[in-house]
Amino acid sequence: MKTPAAGPVQPPGPSGAPVTPTAFGQGYVLDTWYFVALSRDVGPASLTRHELLGEPVLVGRTRAGQVYALRDICPHRAAPLSAGKLVEHPGEGETVQCCYHGWRFRPDGVCAAIPSLVEGQPYEADRIRVRSYPVRESQGMVFVWMAADPRVPAEPDHEPPVFPGVVGGGAKLVESMDFDAHIDHAVVGLMDPAHGPYVHQQWWWRSTRSMHEKAKAFEPRELGFAMVRHAPSSNSRAYRILGGAPATEITFRLPGYRWEHIQVGPKQVLALTCLTPLDETRTRITQIFWSDHWVFALARPFLRPGVRAFLQQDGGMVNLQNQGLRYDPALIWIDDADKQAKWYQQLKREWTKSRAGGRPFVNPVKPAVLRWKS
Repeated sequence: MKTPAAGPVQPPGPSGAPVTPTAFGQGYVLDTWYFVALSRDVGPASLTRHELLGEPVLVGRTRAGQVYALRDICPHRAAPLSAGKLVEHPGEGETVQCCYHGWRFRPDGVCAAIPSLVEGQPYEADRIRVRSYPVRESQGMVFVWMAADPRVPAEPDHEPPVFPGVVGGGAKLVESMDFDAHIDHAVVGLMDPAHGPYVHQQWWWRSTRSMHEKAKAFEPRELGFAMVRHAPSSNSRAYRILGGAPATEITFRLPGYRWEHIQVGPKQVLALTCLTPLDETRTRITQIFWSDHWVFALARPFLRPGVRAFLQQDGGMVNLQNQGLRYDPALIWIDDADKQAKWYQQLKREWTKSRAGGRPFVNPVKPAVLRWKS
């Protein structure tokens, strides 16, 4: 059975027309927070170029500790501001100095100085602005708000998600990889419960020989849904290294966060996956682990290759899938194995409608028990 695809929203065009839904595999979810970096990777006086939703974004931190985000294009001659440096001049505070002509911009995007001006030239530097983006630090991560219309400055109407299980100090393990895929395909691949035995064939995970029927309860959560807490499947060998009786809950939230929170008695493990669209054809997958479980101190050298192997296997499958997607085929979504993919599309459609209508978001997901083999 073929199911119509529901898409995200696109940025407004030059005319400033309102955002409209687009087809699956096009556009982005807007008016929301995207993960860009760990706080520990944004050092004092740093200027780092990122790409978010097809836009160049400079993420930096002043020596005083303030994190900020600016469009990484100098409005004078389009040089990347990230190629410059952080400077400080009397009366200006800390500013980003462009590498080309030395124009200086405050962290809020206002131009503080144009060094080439001489006395009697009445050009008002502070009338010039670089687009600034709202930015937040939360739980050791940096998030940037991508608005539906970035030309209209406005404070975000909600904060970044707060994740359970951020314990044990800093992140214990971090791996990332860029997939050649639109974020829609990256999300549904991430949530797909049936590909594991075919794509992730490691001795410590599961194989086609160990496949059996699963039945899992799901319920709506804020901007998403969760597979409610349960004992891991018997053919998921990786959980055994935790000992005891682990219980896990897996949650998805717009625009692209998936986390697994495991509890083993008083100890916790959080495996967070952040999907950050670089542009229409590339998505960065960042896998972050926190834990206060002793096993991470001993098993980290073995866990890192395993996480990297998982990402490489998924990336390889994306490349194979792209061979077919070139021809724009109609995709088939089945119950129950693809129900989470359907929910994702419904969530995006409702998000688009609620933002366009200026009304509260109403979660379309209903409690359900899904069954599949894996």
